[in-house]
Amino acid sequence: MASSNNITLLSFSGRTRILHLSWMAFFISFLVWFNHAPLLAAMRDSMGLSDQQIKTLLILNVALTIPARIVIGMLVDSFGPRRIYSLLLFVSAFLCFGFAIADTYERLALMRFLLGFSGAGFVIGIRMISEWYPAKQAGVAQGIYGGWGNFGSAGAAISLPTIALMFGGPDGWRWAIASTGVLALIYSAVYFFTTTDTPKGSTYFKPKRSGAMEISSKGDFFLYLIMNIPMYAALAVLAWKLSPANLGMLSENITWMIYAILGSLLAFQFIRIYQINHHVFTQPVPEIERYHFSQVAILNLAYMVTFGSELAIVSMLPLFFMDTYHLGAAEAGLIASIFAGLNLIMRPAGGWISDKYGRKRSLVTIMAGLILGYGLMSLLDSSWPILAAVAATVFASIFVNAGNGAVFAIVPLIKRRLTGQIAGMTGAYGNVGGVTFLTVLSFVSPSIFFMVIAGAAAVVFILTVFFLKEPSDKMTEVLPDGTVQMIDV
Repeated sequence: MASSNNITLLSFSGRTRILHLSWMAFFISFLVWFNHAPLLAAMRDSMGLSDQQIKTLLILNVALTIPARIVIGMLVDSFGPRRIYSLLLFVSAFLCFGFAIADTYERLALMRFLLGFSGAGFVIGIRMISEWYPAKQAGVAQGIYGGWGNFGSAGAAISLPTIALMFGGPDGWRWAIASTGVLALIYSAVYFFTTTDTPKGSTYFKPKRSGAMEISSKGDFFLYLIMNIPMYAALAVLAWKLSPANLGMLSENITWMIYAILGSLLAFQFIRIYQINHHVFTQPVPEIERYHFSQVAILNLAYMVTFGSELAIVSMLPLFFMDTYHLGAAEAGLIASIFAGLNLIMRPAGGWISDKYGRKRSLVTIMAGLILGYGLMSLLDSSWPILAAVAATVFASIFVNAGNGAVFAIVPLIKRRLTGQIAGMTGAYGNVGGVTFLTVLSFVSPSIFFMVIAGAAAVVFILTVFFLKEPSDKMTEVLPDGTVQMIDV
């Protein structure tokens, strides 16, 4: 796929049209996923919710996203991003309507849990963009897609309170939530009728088997098993947070039932992985079809540290600045918003750096900066001038958000037909990181919390230096009829 190194963002034709349509789909999926956040106070007042019930809604909102990203990744690889993005937006619209009309807390909680499904939208566009952009543009294109689409959560915060006020009354928030559903419903049709999975004449490569990722060796088989465990463990931690030991929103019997279900699902996943890949124990995978799963594992951990820490930091930073510097909620919120807001610029920048200077070198450098950034934040206390504290926070944020872009500049270059599944697993690890680091924060001081993230980044730095391979400039795929096709990436 020949192309210049420049992406003409002002165009709305060819691959640029696909990029704009895809980041808008991601924007809407995140708008839907976070449509409750700016309206929590209105919901609390109109339905008489307790603080514990509000906290439970926040936990439920992220729970389903972890397995949903895995499942959506498989569906994308099998059925194509056009169909699956349209379907996700279509289903999300009706979940929005269900949340908007919920008249009891139980129904509200169920709909919020199911709306975590919308958070899987990110994975779909990764495969779509990888089909339309060559490797020399993939990093910046994926960065624009991720960075601009991710702004949907900010879009919810900016627009929905105003929409709720326009409708007025105690049910204004319901109309605001429903309006995001209407937007998702309309755009599901727009995306379906205005996009194609690949440029004209290109082949869309699908996995040979579905239900688990194909791997290439015995060692990769066991590493794949190990890398599945943290995703189920993160869900178990969320159940523990809702258990009598913490928020007390679930009974002890229900909590143990959830643990049993998660254990059963993990066992089933292990069995499915063996069913898909048992041949690696009896015969070698042809060289032309191999890839190194270790590359996927490193990217999973890198995204856990970058996006996972971002999720955790955005949750705790306002209160940290309020307590440390005795700021008002508005001032602390403004400072904290910089951390996530830089994603709009730095995620594409991380992709561009990766395109220009090499995938491995860029990720190694960014991880080094991230270690330094969180190391500085671990030293923050009231003795620091506020401007110096803000500067340290911005410094860390630059590398965190650039790291998000650098990780997904590599994801589409590992194995084309598995891109959705690889993106799904890597994206799920971002949520695993959020759960992990927020759990750490519940036991330690902010200073130690920042140091733990720096330590995790140091581990990823070492793994990246010694084990990450620079992606090849060509990728091979085998068509169903046995024809071998070389893909210039």
